[in-house]
Amino acid sequence: MTHTEKSMDALRRSGDELADAVVATLFERGEVGTFNALMRYVSTTGQDLPDGLPGVAREYLRVTGTPPDWVDWAEMERARLFFIDNNVHISTALSFASMPACYLVPHVARLLSATHGLNYPSKRMAETGQFTVYLMRPDAFESGGRFVPAAQKVRLLHAAIRHHLKREDRWDTDTLGVPICQEDMIGGQMFFSLLVLDSLHRLGIHMSAEGADAYYYAWRVVGAMLGVDQAAVPATLDEARRFLDLYMLRHMGPSAEGAHLTRQLIDLYEEVVPGTLFDPVVSALIRYLVGDTCADWLDVPRTTWDTLVKAAPHLLGVLETIEDRSPLGAWALDRLGHLTTALELSSLTRGRVMHYAIPEQLRKEYGVSGAAARTRRWTPPPPTVS
Repeated sequence: MTHTEKSMDALRRSGDELADAVVATLFERGEVGTFNALMRYVSTTGQDLPDGLPGVAREYLRVTGTPPDWVDWAEMERARLFFIDNNVHISTALSFASMPACYLVPHVARLLSATHGLNYPSKRMAETGQFTVYLMRPDAFESGGRFVPAAQKVRLLHAAIRHHLKREDRWDTDTLGVPICQEDMIGGQMFFSLLVLDSLHRLGIHMSAEGADAYYYAWRVVGAMLGVDQAAVPATLDEARRFLDLYMLRHMGPSAEGAHLTRQLIDLYEEVVPGTLFDPVVSALIRYLVGDTCADWLDVPRTTWDTLVKAAPHLLGVLETIEDRSPLGAWALDRLGHLTTALELSSLTRGRVMHYAIPEQLRKEYGVSGAAARTRRWTPPPPTVS
């Protein structure tokens, strides 16, 4: 076993001490109702907290209510601009690469099953998309913003899952490690950052090196807000590649839960797309982004669209050329990206009111005046294993 593997084994035994202590105190005092009220009530930064909130919960919200003092706000702004320029592609990568990658880790798929995550696929997908939109709004960390409370609640939710599984003896910690452990949280951070960038590259999307670095940096900030030990988090994309390669080699494989989750995801998006003609595109896109071996582990069906989907980079390259050369084309594609993301989120929530609202005029809000400069194109760090 290498030194890195030993370090990762240590991460498997670690949770989130702060959030775990808060949740344990609330449950030990029988304040489950207060905990649930806390999860529902806090929605925007700076709002007044409800009367009667236990001191431990109030202190938790105070301590976790501000971003890390090391945040580079200029880099975060670059990440926002990168997201705006690629929002529909990022949504595609999150849905058809990042989420299936989670299902490729059997103990993660098993955890979703143990916490009833199998029963609510649309809610799970909508929450992922909404969380990302919250992060990339211009007011994400300001008073009235929704990202910080969302991160606080996700962190408490993770702690509640750890608490319940331990109390109910429903998790083999000796074999599987702490549920939602530090290693898995960092792995998830890689899925939603580096793997998204890999997928955009595979789709032929032009990304600058500065934009890719900024997007990865933003997810490092997310990790810090979610209680991830920053001393263990890869600082650069090259380091992230080494971590993700080793993490997947250590843990990925087939499982009944992973296949079931993937089938739910496919069914869900086939319902979102009108008619049945384009239904096979969902499976074909997943297979294209995760590769045949992983797709077979997840029981992704092979379809007649598998070959056609491989032409996506060429089509997207044509669209990018239109965007670069025509202001009207750029406007039309921006609107299409906005409407596609909004439609996806509203469809996933079956028409319920959306709180992770996409800004109506993204470029105006963020001050973007044109297409990103097509220089210093980013290419993924090479695999660290054969």
